[in-house]
Amino acid sequence: MPATPTASQLAWQRGEMYMFVHFGINTFTDNEWGNGTENPAWFNPSRLDARQWATVAQEAGFSGIIFTAKHHEGFALWPTQYSDFSVKHSSWEQGAGDVVKAVAEACREAGLKFGIYLSPWDRHEPTYGTPAYDDFYINQLTELLTNYGPIFEVWIDGAHGEGGISNYDYPRIYQTAKTLQPDVLIAISGRDIRWVGNEIGVAPETQWSVEETTWWYPAECDVPNRPGWFWHDYEDDEVKSLKDHLSIYFSSVGNNCVLLLNVPPNREGLLPEPDVARLKEFRAALDAIFNENLAQHASVKASEVRADCIGWSAQNVLDGKTETFWATNEGATQGWLEVDMGEPVLINIVELQEPIQYGQRVASFRLEAWISNQWKIIARGTTIGYKKLARTATIKTRRIRLVIESAKASPAIQTVGLYYAPHL
Repeated sequence: MPATPTASQLAWQRGEMYMFVHFGINTFTDNEWGNGTENPAWFNPSRLDARQWATVAQEAGFSGIIFTAKHHEGFALWPTQYSDFSVKHSSWEQGAGDVVKAVAEACREAGLKFGIYLSPWDRHEPTYGTPAYDDFYINQLTELLTNYGPIFEVWIDGAHGEGGISNYDYPRIYQTAKTLQPDVLIAISGRDIRWVGNEIGVAPETQWSVEETTWWYPAECDVPNRPGWFWHDYEDDEVKSLKDHLSIYFSSVGNNCVLLLNVPPNREGLLPEPDVARLKEFRAALDAIFNENLAQHASVKASEVRADCIGWSAQNVLDGKTETFWATNEGATQGWLEVDMGEPVLINIVELQEPIQYGQRVASFRLEAWISNQWKIIARGTTIGYKKLARTATIKTRRIRLVIESAKASPAIQTVGLYYAPHL
């Protein structure tokens, strides 16, 4: 039996897109990485509105927000009792505010998941680099996982201090998090979610969610909406283009990954208008592309249908459900599905999904179209996983065939979608 995701990992993958929000004292010092000597009084957003962030995220189709509760300089955006370097010593709200609480509440009101980024590197904390720092970090992590409701993801990057200090007690961090919130996922420096390996939102074509055959370890693609992660006014005209956003989506979500797109609030505490406008464009473009599966009324046939269970028909790949799918017989490593629309249609995108609750299986495939009374190859691929979005030249055809050339276990396909995007 292939490795399979936990319920939390499955729900996370189906969320597809999350918003990263980098905000903090760096926003006011115009830095990307602070040094821990900043004056807490400098943090003073004039119109902070976490509800605006959540509304923008929800309307743009994000499933949740991951918020930088503390970045490398060590400034805590909640009134931690373990450091004087926090919002309780800032000018904002006369030291009585709590940004983490505001974001958590805004997410709940908007129906979004809430996650936190907690840097393992703290350039302000004097115990950093000593065994006592492990206790300090665990204490702050405990505050965040105890006082702000359900947290779906804790993002712990690999940053470390001068001199190569990086001996964090990751097993203790993981155990503490799972004890306090059993459903939480630990990203990057944990065993639940791995980093894709770059900060440009691009995953390789071959993307397995399985490590060492028994360990489900899916990848997340983080990428900033601007050149930097924190807001800088001189970057207001450097927001990624709609073309960039679509390319990132196809290269991340469309390559069996989750997209984590960073949108940084400005010094007022609001998501900037250039970013908000681009996200609206992005959402409208995705809705226009994927509004209608051109194959939804097609007929489907297959090389074979698994015989030891009722209800695994080829037609299931068009029903839009996550729990129904087509499957081959046990032991098969190849197979094909043919989708017949009844009349020719224009297409240039083929969407494929495996029912990953039963593992990731397909290792290579090709797509064929019936053109000029013969099958012609229009695309080749390797892995599918949760979702593969294969872009092809624009073709007009009545019939499309998915040919699975190899698989690590008997193939199963949950979804086949056909779409046409003129601007692609």
